[in-house]
Amino acid sequence: MIFNTPLVHGYLIKRYKRFLADIRLDDGTIITAHCTNSGSMKSCLEENAEVYISDSMNPNRKTRYTWEMILIDNNWVGVNTANPNKLAVEILRNNLLPQLSGYTNVKPETKFGNSRFDVFAGNDSEKCFVEVKNVTLKDGIYARFPDAITERGQKHLETLMQAKTEGYRAVMLYIIQRVDVSIFAPAWDIDPTYAQKLKTAIDNGVEIIPLQVKVSPQRIEPDRILEYRME
Repeated sequence: MIFNTPLVHGYLIKRYKRFLADIRLDDGTIITAHCTNSGSMKSCLEENAEVYISDSMNPNRKTRYTWEMILIDNNWVGVNTANPNKLAVEILRNNLLPQLSGYTNVKPETKFGNSRFDVFAGNDSEKCFVEVKNVTLKDGIYARFPDAITERGQKHLETLMQAKTEGYRAVMLYIIQRVDVSIFAPAWDIDPTYAQKLKTAIDNGVEIIPLQVKVSPQRIEPDRILEYRME
């Protein structure tokens, strides 16, 4: 996924009210950017850290800018939760990942029952639903999800299990937007209900793919599949 419009460099002053972040630009101007991440953002917040934001070029938008990434320990961490979904569609449409290749029909935001999945992918022999999650929480060498209790995420796991029983391939795709971790695991201490449901989902045939991506001010690109542990 390439950023077609050059990003704007600045420094984080503070993140507040969940969806807002004050940024000091290189010229000293202070702007407020939209923060798409509603979680705690634990382990990816650091005052005065370098950040990049995107400019919608729309002066009438309530928050013209969107916070895209932050530099933590000399590594860029992607914080825009909308980007993993865009990347997932790009991966499926262009066969960029062997585990999710061979699909001729790829559609974002597809309805299933009373829910919606992030991506539907199909071909002549298989129909697949993919739910995408953004992962930024670092715990030593572990990337963990979620970083806050997520009842919505719990529901997505239940719906994936239901899709599996109806003959669909069901995939949880965790997009890990940082390269300073090497193993994926659920955050049992933060949301034990989600962690247990993930374990149950795996036992019932739902696949999980923890995909680590490289984040830079120019692009976000797939790097490698991490091993996962359920402890």
